[in-house]
Amino acid sequence: MILPYERHQRSSVLEFSPPGSVRVAEARLAEAVGLTASIGVTIVHTGIHPLRERRPSTLMGEGQVASVKQALAEQEVELCVVDAALTPVQQRNLERAWGVKVIDRTGLILEIFGERARTKEGTLQVDLAHLSYQRSRLVRSWTHLERQRGGAGFLGGPGESQMEIDRRLIDDRIVKLKKELEQVRRTRGLHRRARERVPYPVVALVGYTNAGKSTLFNALTGAGVYAQDQLFATLDPTMRQIRLPSGRTAILSDTVGFISELPTQLVEAFRATLEEVAAADIILHVRDAAHPDTQAQRADVLHVLTDMAEGAEAALDENWQARVIEVLNKADLLPEGQLSGMAVSALNGDGLEALLAAVDGRLGAGEQESLHRIDAGDGARIAWLHRHAEVLETTAEDDVLVLRVRMSATAHARFAQLPPMDEAGPISANDP
Repeated sequence: MILPYERHQRSSVLEFSPPGSVRVAEARLAEAVGLTASIGVTIVHTGIHPLRERRPSTLMGEGQVASVKQALAEQEVELCVVDAALTPVQQRNLERAWGVKVIDRTGLILEIFGERARTKEGTLQVDLAHLSYQRSRLVRSWTHLERQRGGAGFLGGPGESQMEIDRRLIDDRIVKLKKELEQVRRTRGLHRRARERVPYPVVALVGYTNAGKSTLFNALTGAGVYAQDQLFATLDPTMRQIRLPSGRTAILSDTVGFISELPTQLVEAFRATLEEVAAADIILHVRDAAHPDTQAQRADVLHVLTDMAEGAEAALDENWQARVIEVLNKADLLPEGQLSGMAVSALNGDGLEALLAAVDGRLGAGEQESLHRIDAGDGARIAWLHRHAEVLETTAEDDVLVLRVRMSATAHARFAQLPPMDEAGPISANDP
């Protein structure tokens, strides 16, 4: 962990509203309180402090530093959470001024990720993010880190400072973790290529944290994925098969939730997980329609996806927006008729049939019809078509079944590679 804390430690949450912010300060404070409560500390004080300008030394002005110090002392606060990105110098100065442990937004999110990661991949990603964050924080460590240790030789040189040793150890560990994560990425790529050979279309759920993705995932698949009304309830991606109205099978993928000002370390560390979104045939952008900051949350998610489509190592293609279906979740919390678009309630099931039909229609948009003559005894090929295509009509001609199906070009190519039991093969839809 970056900053050790105790369960039920008395804490304060401070929200700083910068000039020109498009987000509601009260909603941001509520989000920060939810994040802080999720690590098990007791919140005894909260506050919103408008910022006229960011001070390089303490973020806020001297008057605000003094007033916060008085409030923390009155409430006997032991841990102060600042909902902003603090530089190492700002964090150190605030700790000295207030006499309490200070953690910023990045550190808080990393703490949560460290607690929630369960799979080996998730643990590796969190460890990498932790170390990248810790490396920049060595400047705020105790003064003993600056002391020199003697070098080799008869007289001994100045040697390395403890800080330099710690930084080198962290760098070595980061290199090792990146190699392990690269192996995870290669393994995930092999699994993805195996799915492409099947092939099942992939539908990925993305959205702001606590938008209800896991609840929707459970409602659509009948799975028991952990879902709670808390931020970052689940971190590790989960996949399940779903059956669409046309009868075709698809893979539904539940991914990690996004959040505003997501730490850079986490964006890089979770790149392998986000690649599942890049490989998806359809991206379901799940929004909390009842949240007061729903538009700002939407912008945050689109910002992360846009970043994934830019740069030399872009994971998303230029046309990724054409694959997005926006899902307005938690519609049951709003008056009837207030929402327009794909409104659903993952909790009570309203709108889920329409959502599956929309996914089915989008997947079927690029499909083609064709006729296939298959020996009646060739059960493997007949079953394959029923699993991976929409069988529109089946007729019998002696010992041959003629199936009129609709499927994608990828499925057509895969079916053509299956060995038939006899010489009867696929025929054109225009053949008599």
